[in-house]
Amino acid sequence: METYYVTTPIYYVNDVPHIGHAYTTLAADVLARYNRLKGKHTRFLTGTDEHGLKMYRAAEQKGMAVQELADRNSKHFKDLWEYLNISYDDFIRTTDKRHEKGVIEFYNRIDPDDIYLGEYEGLYCTPDETFYTELQLVDGKCPMCGRPVEKVKEKSYFFRMSKYQDKLLDHIDRAPEFIMPEARRNEIRSFVKEGLRDLSISRTSFDWGIPVPDDPGHVLYVWVDALANYISALGFGQEDDTWFHKFWPANVHLIGKDILRHHAVIWPCLLMSAGIELPRTVFAHGWWTHEGQKMSKSLDNFIDPYQIVDEYGLDQFRYFVLREVPFGSDGDFSHDAIKHRINSELANDLGNLLARTTGMSGKYFKGEVKAPGPPEGPDEELIASASEMAGEVEREMAVCGFGKALISIWSFIGKANKYIDTTRPFSLAKEEGREQRLATVMYNLAEVLRITAVFIYPFMPQSAEKMWEQIGMEGHPADPPLAEKIKWGGTAPGTVMKKGKPLFPRLED
Repeated sequence: METYYVTTPIYYVNDVPHIGHAYTTLAADVLARYNRLKGKHTRFLTGTDEHGLKMYRAAEQKGMAVQELADRNSKHFKDLWEYLNISYDDFIRTTDKRHEKGVIEFYNRIDPDDIYLGEYEGLYCTPDETFYTELQLVDGKCPMCGRPVEKVKEKSYFFRMSKYQDKLLDHIDRAPEFIMPEARRNEIRSFVKEGLRDLSISRTSFDWGIPVPDDPGHVLYVWVDALANYISALGFGQEDDTWFHKFWPANVHLIGKDILRHHAVIWPCLLMSAGIELPRTVFAHGWWTHEGQKMSKSLDNFIDPYQIVDEYGLDQFRYFVLREVPFGSDGDFSHDAIKHRINSELANDLGNLLARTTGMSGKYFKGEVKAPGPPEGPDEELIASASEMAGEVEREMAVCGFGKALISIWSFIGKANKYIDTTRPFSLAKEEGREQRLATVMYNLAEVLRITAVFIYPFMPQSAEKMWEQIGMEGHPADPPLAEKIKWGGTAPGTVMKKGKPLFPRLED
């Protein structure tokens, strides 16, 4: 069976999750559900990063043991993923014993000639866990988060990352799908061409982490520790590493653009040194603003996913964040925008199509789907559009084009609504001798709803299940394989539809 492995970053647990964390994880959930639907053996990994100086300091400030804080905050992420209906297969924590074993094995696999002991002195941003030169600072502060940096000088083990500059450039050129979207690939290529410096991979200023093998006075820094989660969660370094051999390399690492260099430069260089295959794709998405403003603690304008879901609905939220902007670009979360999409696209387009179809079916045939007659011109066009939509969705999902995939699905829904206006089943029902033609039209509309439910399932699973029930289908919209599920003619004559509650209630101003 073909495999598919998708990951999110492991999220740092010194604070609570917000919309940025939810966005990446929802995208991964859609990919996982879609590939399971295609019949692939799918593995979806998420988790939390719990080591490091800023975690240690956060615990100190709260007067808590650092492990206690890690346990509490890691649970916040698990709770949110349950609330957002995230179908992850594994949740890795860097404090897990299995992770520690994997990290130690990974460190030991790195070419010993690529590691040396030295001394590091630099300007360090603790929140971003990144060193900067004086020239990189903006007004003397961190160029990423704008917070003060501190001068750090300590002994450290270094990784000869500079050695892999040409090899990494060659891989970027030979495998354009390695870094996506294209703008991010160009950004990394330019960065690497400027020259890679050797990388500090250990710390002595704190001990909250995994000790360096044979030198426990050092703890392994985030580059080796956190990044190795993608393989430690597959059993790398364990007695049973079957899943590592089955699922690695990852099909896609989904990340925010702020950690692109970690995943598209540091991670592949470390993997090259360790003799491990590189992930197939690193996809970096953009950031969200809130009503045009950058989200920040000082403005207290972070979007709480719980609040948004409570206000608008879970599937409505899932739909909006993946439809509003092209995945990879920055986006703005606006209450007016989400209300508009709910009322226009969800309630008017899809919800209305479901209500009209089940309502007419109940009125004309007591809900029963009759066998269709020979197709006429409008029928053939509708059937062809279903096949076209399926092809477009397949192409877009292969490159994380969630918004374009949804546009294709909604174009199909729009054609179905136009088909009702063209074929006029409400007029056919009044004409003598047109019962077979009416049955054909209603059958085609049932097929549209069935195929639509299958395709929206990865994005809006609860809504797809409600549709499936209303149109009287057996089984589940997520039952694989997709190729069989979307063949026209899958609705069995005799199936009984039933009108239910509105799928997406309209929002009033």
